[in-house]
Amino acid sequence: MKQVTELRIAITNDHAGFELKKKIFDYLQNQSPLKLQDFGCQSAESCDYPDYAHPMAKAIEKGLFDYGISICGTGNGISMVMNKHQGIRAALCWNEEIARLARLHNDANVLSLPARFITEEQALAMIDAFFTTGFEGGRHQRRIDKIAAPQPPKGGV
Repeated sequence: MKQVTELRIAITNDHAGFELKKKIFDYLQNQSPLKLQDFGCQSAESCDYPDYAHPMAKAIEKGLFDYGISICGTGNGISMVMNKHQGIRAALCWNEEIARLARLHNDANVLSLPARFITEEQALAMIDAFFTTGFEGGRHQRRIDKIAAPQPPKGGV
């Protein structure tokens, strides 16, 4: 990974993402400077990803972390949980270019990974791309603002 300025990164997973999380965590611990916190889970024993994703999302919401990595079998469920939180823009990524574009165009702040469908090498390449790519802004900022806008009331547009 290219040198980055003191990032604060949170990481969470379910049982399907446990082994990949350990490898990613070890990789990130060797990068500096950054603050890294593991929100669990801590085994391959079956668990419910919302129990781990919600606390991490809340910590990012509070400004305790700049970015997050969420990992489950498909990446779908855990990214859905993350995106329920205000200010979270979790992007489910499956290759390096998608991860780069998630940052460049969507200002994603959580990288969601599908542990059952990617290799460790692919995951690390996505992490490098995600954390070394800045947000392009411009027309993309308008879109981010629209995503963050309040939703219309139920039953009306």
